[in-house]
Amino acid sequence: MSKSVIISACLLGEKCRYDGKTKAVNSVTEAYKEYEIIPFCPEAPIFGTPRERISVVEVAGEDRIIKEETKEDVTELLEEEINSFIDKYPDADAIVLKSKSPSCGYKTTPVLDENGELLRYGDGIAAKIFQTRYKKTQIKDENSTFRL
Repeated sequence: MSKSVIISACLLGEKCRYDGKTKAVNSVTEAYKEYEIIPFCPEAPIFGTPRERISVVEVAGEDRIIKEETKEDVTELLEEEINSFIDKYPDADAIVLKSKSPSCGYKTTPVLDENGELLRYGDGIAAKIFQTRYKKTQIKDENSTFRL
């Protein structure tokens, strides 16, 4: 059985970001060319592309995912999408997520207060769930050791 890696789809060149663009990083693809690559984006299947931006906002001491313009809380929608993905792909040898993303950021995502002011940097919702569900899998972002 070959090794598998879950990679944020935008890093693979998919135009799935909120603005309809990509953040392709060839060194990530190159580093995992011997792996089965499993693209991951929890936002695009739910909200489409392009879409309203979302942010991680601390509400009553809890990180929530809030749409920037409408202020709609979409935390549960994203949790369902992420858990459904993990149910389909319960095992991975590696995970590479998009830094600073409200979904995929790993220790780099801005966490805002309800006025939009930066409180701290933390994890996006998917990164948080992945750490719980993929306990033995190393999680990185595109800035980790991929510079060729």
